[in-house]
Amino acid sequence: MTIYTGRGDAGETDLRTMERVSKTDPRIEAYGTVDEANALLGTVRPTGYDDVDEVLEAVQNHLHIVQADLANPDPDEDDPRVRPEHTERLEDWIDGFDEELEPLRSFVLPGGGEGGAALHHARAVTRRAERRAVALARTEETNEEVVTYLNRLSDALFTLARVVNARDGEVEESPSY
Repeated sequence: MTIYTGRGDAGETDLRTMERVSKTDPRIEAYGTVDEANALLGTVRPTGYDDVDEVLEAVQNHLHIVQADLANPDPDEDDPRVRPEHTERLEDWIDGFDEELEPLRSFVLPGGGEGGAALHHARAVTRRAERRAVALARTEETNEEVVTYLNRLSDALFTLARVVNARDGEVEESPSY
């Protein structure tokens, strides 16, 4: 099997239903931005912290489900779908990691060490993916849980950035106004 087909050379691609759409279609923009967030997470691992790496590996697999869900305008019962359990798992991880952090008293400037800064970057791209998914949902039928998942994922990545920075001895900076 060759990696190139030439089918996208005219600026179109296939959805899971095999419907051809423009590569600028809102559905493609949404799952393409999820792919970008996933690729960024791949640059973060390994962080040097097994518990964080296990979460990031699971999240990367979840993001493939998010992409498949967004790429399918007419899902069957057995198609990959984002489910409430995916979001609940994120919430459990957030709660667990939050226990080791100092309480948040102000906004935090994104940055810190290499791992923490990369997690903040992935969080920002995840927020963009969420905005793309919201825009898509305003014009087409989508799984509502996708937006909820992406919203919670950005919270999880923020928490993980704080954890990695704290473990690395990086001081959080607050913005000055």
